[in-house]
Formats: sequence, structure tokens, C-alpha cells
Amino acid sequence: MPAMVHRGRGRRAMNEINMVPFIDVMLVLLIIFMVTAPLIAPSVIDLPSVGKAAKQPDLVVQVVVGRDESLELKLQDRSNKTTLRDVAAAVKKAQAGASNAAVVISADRNVRYEVVVKVMDTLQRAGVQRVGLSVQLAP
Repeated sequence: MPAMVHRGRGRRAMNEINMVPFIDVMLVLLIIFMVTAPLIAPSVIDLPSVGKAAKQPDLVVQVVVGRDESLELKLQDRSNKTTLRDVAAAVKKAQAGASNAAVVISADRNVRYEVVVKVMDTLQRAGVQRVGLSVQLAP
């Protein structure tokens, strides 16, 4: 039953909240957590080792998408211009002798993402296995 205060003419309920029980509960919880925290064992995380990493590719073919959405195929020190229709055949031809070859797509930051996705889709539909995107941090 709420406490009643007698002021003047009638009795009214006191509208104040008693904070003491709330503070007592919070202090008990704090003590419980302080006691149990050192008893909890840290979890073990399985990190990959160097020996389990994938082998580096023998050959890297780079497809560069320019600002004007033109495509350029770079292979070691050679560079050839190509089109979206011919990029898959050119990459297949460049990968002809290498069993472990990767394709990296690089694009200018102003190129629409749709163009990069079209190049990646064209390569994957042609059966090119290792296709990735080049990510470079700005200086």
C-alpha cells in the first residue's frame, strides 16, 4: 500500500520513488560480476597457420577498366586493349600454359560498379576460375 501523506484537507499518495532498494540490488550484482569475472576461462581461437594458406598464383592476368570504360589486359610487361566481348577469350589465351593462374580486375574509382560486375560476370561465364578484385588504399 502506498505511503499516505496528510497535507491540509485530504490524504494523497506520495509520488516519490525509493532508490535505496535499486542501489542495493545493483551493488550486489556488481560484487557478483567482480567475483565471477576472473573465474571465466578465456576462449581459444583457431587461427590459420602459414602452411595452410593457398599457394600463390604462378601467373597473374590483370584486367584494367579505364575511366572511359575501356578494357586493357596486362600480363607481366605486356599490355593489350580489348573489348568486353573479347576479354574472356583474351584471358583464356593468356592463361593457356599456366595451371595456377589468377585474374585480377582493377578499375578506376570513377568507373560505374556495373561495368566491373559485367567484366567479372563475363569471365566467370567463360569458365575462368580465379577471378578477384584489386583493392588499393588511397595514399
